[in-house]
Amino acid sequence: MRIVLLGGGGFIGSHLAEWLLARGTHDVIATDINHDKLRHLLDHGRFTYFDSDIHTDVQLTRQLVESADVVVNLVAVATPKTYTLNPLHVFELDFLDNLRVAQMCAEMNRRLVQFSTCEIYGPTWLSLVPPELATPEFIARADITQSEDSTAMITGPINETRWIYATSKHLLERVIHALGMQQGLDYSIIRPFNFVGPRFDFLPSDKDDTSPRMFAQFMDALLRGTRISLVDGGAAQRCYTYIDDAVECIGRILEDRTGSTSREAFNIGNPGNEASVVEFADMMIDIYKAQYWDGVQPLPEVVSVPGKEFFGPGYADCDRRIPDITKARELLGWAPEWDLRSLISSTMDSFVSEYRSRAAERPAPVALVAE
Repeated sequence: MRIVLLGGGGFIGSHLAEWLLARGTHDVIATDINHDKLRHLLDHGRFTYFDSDIHTDVQLTRQLVESADVVVNLVAVATPKTYTLNPLHVFELDFLDNLRVAQMCAEMNRRLVQFSTCEIYGPTWLSLVPPELATPEFIARADITQSEDSTAMITGPINETRWIYATSKHLLERVIHALGMQQGLDYSIIRPFNFVGPRFDFLPSDKDDTSPRMFAQFMDALLRGTRISLVDGGAAQRCYTYIDDAVECIGRILEDRTGSTSREAFNIGNPGNEASVVEFADMMIDIYKAQYWDGVQPLPEVVSVPGKEFFGPGYADCDRRIPDITKARELLGWAPEWDLRSLISSTMDSFVSEYRSRAAERPAPVALVAE
């Protein structure tokens, strides 16, 4: 197949491009505003890359959609700090620009695989139960797994600008569904649950930019001996998914010839890898001490910071995200394989290797000797 990856230069897109090219039968075209994570693929005979922004390069995007068998749209702002500080940009890119691509696919009868987010579910219903009713026994019996076709979607008040991302993705899904119902659009929707792996993000200190997500923030602190900031104490719980597991599932959706994945949304995650953010940080520290620490450099101080201080005044969060992956198991025969400790260790190894490689390339300081 001829597969176009819009936003293919990011973390997920670069791994997906590798997976597709390794199949040996697909031609892959990727577009993005940065190709650093695709440098190792640029000379591949079945890979083509365009530096392109779907917001401004509408004509090129239209030409690529028309040329494709499958369009995979990964374009999104996906950093919580941007949700709170620049919500209009998030809406314009994550909804308006993505909607234009979906409309092109409907118009040209092209299959669309649209990336959404697990954040569309919002907080679990359990978070709305009054404290006096949420006894330990009640909590233990509560089913808060999030199912693609039955779970309600919850968000906060409009002054919590953090929800602009989730609601933009949520509305996009609803319009894509309507395009399928009324105009015959063939689509599949991907809802990722906390993918991690090599090339996940850059280290904040490298670019003097605090927007990278949690794993990169913690790695930066470990490598430089600075502070690990746990937002609101790190109480939020997540289910973490290794990128190799994720792209295997995505690839099966892309290659589906049966039609069973058409007009379906898929949770892609590992419900067995749930941990609180503080538990995740503790595991990262333990692995770092065992595998990478020189015993000399200071280890990071772990502190709690208010979410509204770290991300901005419009911040809010989900309490837990636990995917029901029954649909992917039954329709695709897929199940995640990487356990939590293994995926953390593998991802950390990639960060440490890259960090040390860059350090080795720096010229040694020249000693000045007084005459």
